[in-house]
Amino acid sequence: MCLFFLAVFLPRSHGKSFAHRSELKQAKRIVVKLGSAVVTRGDECGLALGRLASIVEQVAMLQNQGREMMIVTSGAVAFGKQRLRHEILLSQSVRQALHSGQNQLKDISVPVLEARACAAAGQSGLMALYEAMFTQYSICTAQILVTNLDFHDEQKRRNLNSTLHELLRMNIVPIINTNDAVVPPPVPNSDLQGVNVISIKDNDSLAARLAVEMKADLLIALSDVQGLYDSPPGTDDAKLIDIFYPGDQQSITYGTKSRVGIGGMEAKVKAALWALQGGTSVIIANGTDPKVTGHVITDIVEGKKIGTFFSEVKPAGPTVEQQTEMARHAGRALASLLPEQRGEIICCLAELLTEKKDEILSANRKDMELATATGRLSQPLINRLSLSTAKLNSLAIGLRQLAVSSGNSVGRVLRRTRVANNLELEQITVPIGVLLVIFESRPDCLPQVSALAIASGNALLLKGGKEASNTNKILHQLTQEALSIHGVADAIQLVSTREEVEDLCKLDKMIDLIIPRGSSELVRDIQRAAKGVPVLGHSEGVCHVYVDNEASMDKAIDVDSKCDYPAACNAMETLLIHRDLLRTPLFDQIIDMLRTEEVKIHAGPRFASYLTFSPSEVKSLRTEYGDLECCIEVVDSMQDAVDHIHKYGSSHTDVIVTENEETAEQFLQQVDSACVFWNSSSRFADGYRFGLGAEVGISTARIHARGPVGLEGLLTTKWVLRGEGHTVADFSEQGSMKYLHESIPVPQGHIN
Repeated sequence: MCLFFLAVFLPRSHGKSFAHRSELKQAKRIVVKLGSAVVTRGDECGLALGRLASIVEQVAMLQNQGREMMIVTSGAVAFGKQRLRHEILLSQSVRQALHSGQNQLKDISVPVLEARACAAAGQSGLMALYEAMFTQYSICTAQILVTNLDFHDEQKRRNLNSTLHELLRMNIVPIINTNDAVVPPPVPNSDLQGVNVISIKDNDSLAARLAVEMKADLLIALSDVQGLYDSPPGTDDAKLIDIFYPGDQQSITYGTKSRVGIGGMEAKVKAALWALQGGTSVIIANGTDPKVTGHVITDIVEGKKIGTFFSEVKPAGPTVEQQTEMARHAGRALASLLPEQRGEIICCLAELLTEKKDEILSANRKDMELATATGRLSQPLINRLSLSTAKLNSLAIGLRQLAVSSGNSVGRVLRRTRVANNLELEQITVPIGVLLVIFESRPDCLPQVSALAIASGNALLLKGGKEASNTNKILHQLTQEALSIHGVADAIQLVSTREEVEDLCKLDKMIDLIIPRGSSELVRDIQRAAKGVPVLGHSEGVCHVYVDNEASMDKAIDVDSKCDYPAACNAMETLLIHRDLLRTPLFDQIIDMLRTEEVKIHAGPRFASYLTFSPSEVKSLRTEYGDLECCIEVVDSMQDAVDHIHKYGSSHTDVIVTENEETAEQFLQQVDSACVFWNSSSRFADGYRFGLGAEVGISTARIHARGPVGLEGLLTTKWVLRGEGHTVADFSEQGSMKYLHESIPVPQGHIN
């Protein structure tokens, strides 16, 4: 027995298409057009059954959600060609065998098959295949064959409309195709003359005509290309167009049509614009890519950035792709500035944070009021959202500190080597390129990350949470104001469009590094989505404090690690207690201290076993609470604590409290975390507190940068070789030169 979730779709007044991809989730009536290249095998003789099966599965899934699905399909000619070729070969082989009386047959040639005959032979088999596939999902199908006359004859058009509406009412998926066995030529001079007239030349125009006739919300046209490009696909500079607007036709050139079918991209665009004019949203996407075929239709309906979306609403600002290009171009100019000039920009931003604090705090209050009214944010996230005069002053101090250190960043020579006489090699620090920083709730992240990008000469794309949109907007304006003093305002861009995080992560040819700052769920989602771009971040902040049996009472009962700011990723989540401390005055004071601070205690398995009446036992020892909650667990020794941290920790920050220096040093050496402390709060794990001025985040990765990532973590290197016509052949056995590889003193300062 199959159980399906039935979604409820509110009726939408037709006549106006969706303005944004995110609205496609509301589409109730959907036409899916399958081009010849999608349903046809590579040899053009027969159907691509696996591909077709995955498409049917997606259509069935949407139909069983309560949507009304229609399919406009090609494939009858290909299916018929396969059948007729088989019959002709079989017939010829029998005749030749009878004529020759031998089993050995001569080469058999297959005549060119006429398309109408192939369509006539293949249509019934095509429909039988669809019926068999949809039956697996308890869905009934119906065949509709049409020609141009069925739309131009008013009575036939009404009959067709009535039939389709009745089929949809009965939850049946109509399978529509042009009647290629008898199709007449297109009516001359009648193409695209208004929403009531379109000549049915191919399945693109048929799908558009049908979508408008049936007042469909969405037309998905699947072909063998990713979508619409600004120049023919395959050319060096061809770029996929994310959103296409009426009037943009002059900005593109078309390539050749696919190997099968009678349409082409120009025909698809004309049909799409005609449908858009009639109130139906359109997306042209690839239905043949094995990496996406199995979910292309459902992804489109979910609003993901796939293919080319046709929209009548042109945004006021640039697209995210255009923003990235602008940032990269201005970022290169930023990197070429003198260190003193980049320092001036950062100092200017620090001044603006204090000068404009009233405007910043006013915008922040709007975000806070909205977040509180909607009730969608937890208290820890609301705390992160809040700004204050003290926070802004602290930010300004950190930025000025960073401005001083920025002079020793881009262009710094790390090493110099004399490879041979008159052949010198240098390794120099350079910016990474374009950074994408995605952050939640914390608007103070924006000026911090911006200052680090400026100091390191990197272009920056910022995507903040909508809960902080007002605050982020003014902070970005101030950042661009500071950048403009040296003409590089575009180097830092704030993404304010409705881009999904997953879509941003796909810009692998434009973005060089993604840095997520937010919940562990956000970081994990980005790490999964960013398959082509490196991600710098930590998935969780499960930080431990181990209280050794030789701990000082004053140091052990310090509440700072848990209570200073429990929402921070460097706050303690698990307190490990040496077994010898149980039922001692020190243990009692630790428990009393946590209760006084209203910290909710969860018991680890071993701790619970020691107690008659214990707090609630933890569900997982890997929990990041992010609030006034923590887990207490018992360990037998320092080594036991280290093993526990390695098993359940997240390699973020871990602390030992002890007066035994030898034990402390062993802990510091053995714990494999980004930050390891002795007798100090875990809350010190912070770029500002480490003297970095600011941080883009805390990395628990084991490559590139670890711990609080400041200026150094946003730089990479390049090698510069200076010679006088040297060739590798000069250093061969028969050559006249030999390698020296002598170290040369590194000069102070930088190179521009």
